[in-house]
Amino acid sequence: FWDFYRNNELLKVVNRFYKRKEMQKLAADHGLDARLFHQAFISFRKQVLEMTSLPADLHIVLSDICCGAGHIDDIYPYFMRHAKQIFPMLDCMDDLRKISDLRVPANWYPEARAIQRKVVFHAGPTNSGKTYHAIQRYLAAKSGVYCGPLKLLAHEIFEKSNSAGVPCDLVTGEERTFVDVDGRASGHVACTIEMCSVTTPYEVAVIDEIQMIRDLSRGWAWTRALLGLCAEEIHVCGEPAAIDFIKELMYTTGEEVEVHTYQRLTPFAILDHALESLDNLRPGDCIVCFSKNDIYSISRQIEARGLECAVIYGSLPPGTKLSQAKKFNDPDDPCKILVATDAIGMGLNLSIKRIIFNTLVKPNVNEKGEKQMETISTSQALQIAGRAGRFSSKFKEGEVTTMHRDDLPVLKEILSHSVDPIETAGLHPTAEQIEMFAYHLPDATLSNLVDIFVSLSQVDGMYFVCNIDDFKFLADMIQHIPLNLRSRYVFCTAPINKKQPFVCTSFLKFARQFSRDEPLTFDWVCRHISWPLPPPKNIKDLVHLEAVHDVLDLYLWLSYRFMDMFPDTAFIRQIQQELDDIIQQGVRNITRLIRATDTNVTDPLQTQQNSRSGHIGSANNSGRTVSNYSTGGRGLRGQRSSGMDSSLASRLVRDGLLTPDLLQQLQKEWSKEQGQDFIATEVYKSDPLCSTCTDFY
Repeated sequence: FWDFYRNNELLKVVNRFYKRKEMQKLAADHGLDARLFHQAFISFRKQVLEMTSLPADLHIVLSDICCGAGHIDDIYPYFMRHAKQIFPMLDCMDDLRKISDLRVPANWYPEARAIQRKVVFHAGPTNSGKTYHAIQRYLAAKSGVYCGPLKLLAHEIFEKSNSAGVPCDLVTGEERTFVDVDGRASGHVACTIEMCSVTTPYEVAVIDEIQMIRDLSRGWAWTRALLGLCAEEIHVCGEPAAIDFIKELMYTTGEEVEVHTYQRLTPFAILDHALESLDNLRPGDCIVCFSKNDIYSISRQIEARGLECAVIYGSLPPGTKLSQAKKFNDPDDPCKILVATDAIGMGLNLSIKRIIFNTLVKPNVNEKGEKQMETISTSQALQIAGRAGRFSSKFKEGEVTTMHRDDLPVLKEILSHSVDPIETAGLHPTAEQIEMFAYHLPDATLSNLVDIFVSLSQVDGMYFVCNIDDFKFLADMIQHIPLNLRSRYVFCTAPINKKQPFVCTSFLKFARQFSRDEPLTFDWVCRHISWPLPPPKNIKDLVHLEAVHDVLDLYLWLSYRFMDMFPDTAFIRQIQQELDDIIQQGVRNITRLIRATDTNVTDPLQTQQNSRSGHIGSANNSGRTVSNYSTGGRGLRGQRSSGMDSSLASRLVRDGLLTPDLLQQLQKEWSKEQGQDFIATEVYKSDPLCSTCTDFY
């Protein structure tokens, strides 16, 4: 009874302490934010209530408070003593705060601050010639660097520069190409933006797609290039929505911005009618989807009508994308239709007459990691629509419409608004900063170090810390593998697709082999990927080949960071080219692969309703919807809406919680249990989802 009475009184006391706003504020001043304060309190309360004998000084203080002789705030020193035991960084908080102070990132680049740079902003929509003018200045300079968001863009400038008689090297995460036979660096280099050097002096630097400085994952690379490049002239190209922000950012470095504005060279018109049927397709049409499943389905329906189509989506190797683009652009090729994701938004020169939005919603993952559908923004819609009618193509005027008539007024509203102005730029902790953190917190994991860094970081209102979830995902994956901190950090910055299980498994094996100090030889890699690989027989095989290509990319990426441990780059590059050819062949025969997955052909508009959840609400001035998709299904105006969207099976397959194979297996089991074997067949025939869902896999 006395133990119960004692614990009950102690619980009241410590809970009163927890609720004291003054104590929470005091703890925050000493490094305990609301989350850490709560965690520390839970641990402290458990110690107070469960320990058989408390430290004498804490026992006396708690007894005094229970007897009315002490104040509740007297607990604070003992609470902080306990908090420092579970959060060691509290002892060196001042040092950690100094390390994670990101308020003046311009000072990280003393070489750039030592020179007075001229900044020129080339602003305009797609197909306005803004990048062309910047590149002309780049080619005329004695030395220069081009920084682009994609390998394809870096390759394009590399080839264009050398064709113009200006020796230019290529640097991407996975590739280094020197035009000099002796390997000496040329005066010009085309690179992906993450790979640009902020210590090499240039006469001219070009930073493409500057609006990506606000990208939640990669924005830090544009910030680093803009603040850090050592060039006499910095030419930035991008949307007009970035002008004011770039001016403000350059004001902090004491550099003025000269703005050149460009108008679109060829117009595009929003049509007053939707496509409504694939029977209405014309040469030069491009149907834009936001998932590979829709790509597979629609491409099959097109070829079922006797038409050839090219296919482009993000996970295809660059060589395959270029091959498909060439096939579509070739006037002598019978392929006149393109089915693509928003991967066509930049990096490929395409001869498109009409852009057709298959849908206006795009899958997205929110801050909680939940998958959701969001209407595309004005910026995204303009980037894609702008691919219609290019100055350098045979289609001088472009057209834009939608697949479904109900989407057309929404698209018009989205495109009628101006793009949201850019207000912040991304930052990312460097390896040096994390190493300094590790010095103070030697027992913390890399994932925890990054977490603590972000929680303590101080940023100016013009900046934000980029999303580090992918970094932490990789850090947690290889935490059990013994690596030094710098190597671990480098591994965790590798650009891999964490949605691909085979890529993640390979990443883990690479790290384990590396930790044993055993070089990853060509033979070792061949055994791991089971090389040579046969041509794909179905979509599943094609997806696996794409994953293997990503694994070879990962090897090449690591080989430039750890040359001794990844020594066989030439052989890997050779088989990667062979694999690219195999994938190209598979994509050329994609409809055959889809047929091998499922032999049922259905109406494309009916198929599309599988991925549509309801009607789109009106868009606000940033291109986002005021009301999201409703849960009920709908058909086209004048058609009877199918009820399949509301069926449980449809929703489970659509959300990825049930595969078509499992669905068929369940149908068989249900039929067997009920003694009615014919039911599964009848359901399969009558439910449109069952006859089309396997098109998506």
